[in-house]
Amino acid sequence: MLTKKSAPKGKAAVLRDFALAYPGAHEEFPWGERVVKVKGKVFVFLGRDEGGLGLSVKLPRSGLLALGMPFASPTGYGLGKAGWVSVQFGPKDKPPMGVLKAWIDESYRAVAPKKLVKTLEGPRD
Repeated sequence: MLTKKSAPKGKAAVLRDFALAYPGAHEEFPWGERVVKVKGKVFVFLGRDEGGLGLSVKLPRSGLLALGMPFASPTGYGLGKAGWVSVQFGPKDKPPMGVLKAWIDESYRAVAPKKLVKTLEGPRD
């Protein structure tokens, strides 16, 4: 029997924890949305916890490839023009967690100060 402490984490919580493990990363809730920032700049939008899984990340290298995936679209509010990509999955979908983590990594490296990026050894998984 699973207890609350041993219950597996939801996918959104896994991605949140992954993002928060980066140097200088911290969580905020502007506009009622969960975001993870570094040095005052958002590198991942994690949404409002309304069921399913959604996130937005800045993808200067892989953005065009990402937009070819059926679950991805340019981020609204003009952010898509700056390389931001949003993904959305329903509660029963199986998101590609490895891909999403790689995108969070790319977004962090695109947004974080160079001195923090230099402290990273290589892509995380």
